Amino acid sequence: MQPGHWPSPERARAEYDLHRNALYDPGYLAFLDRLAAPLAECLTAGARGLDFGCGPAPAMQAVLEQRGFEVCSYDPIYAADAGLLERSWDFVTCSEVAEHFTHPREEFQRLAALLAPGGRLAVMTQWRREDHAFERWRYVHDPTHVCFYAERSFQWIAEWLGLELERVLPNRVVMRRG
Repeated sequence: MQPGHWPSPERARAEYDLHRNALYDPGYLAFLDRLAAPLAECLTAGARGLDFGCGPAPAMQAVLEQRGFEVCSYDPIYAADAGLLERSWDFVTCSEVAEHFTHPREEFQRLAALLAPGGRLAVMTQWRREDHAFERWRYVHDPTHVCFYAERSFQWIAEWLGLELERVLPNRVVMRRG
């Protein structure tokens, strides 16, 4: 999306506040597990990770902690502990966040830089399908969604960042740092 169409930070926050991504919602937790489960299969016991873009509730943290991992949550609006961005992590999750990136190049570089050697970056975002009309795609009608991806976008991102595409599933990818 062109910068002139991006929502103001206040408008974006107001939109995010409407989302019902709650720790007590089993449907939402199951949705997050669509990323957590394939990521967990790649991790060793006790791996430490960061959920980047957690929103107002640390739901992904809860899902991954139930699987035995140590997780911290970061969000530039709701949980902006900058110290978390100065550490290295065994994994970083980015669930339903990449579509909000106004500067995706810088954000993906930041996420890759957070990974310890052998660390994983797990991303979930709805992928653009070539066989659907863009203007009728429901994902583009959220005013905070400013950047869109296709599966081939993540193939390019992984290669550009020097990461290995370890798992590719519909709307989800796990990349590994060498």
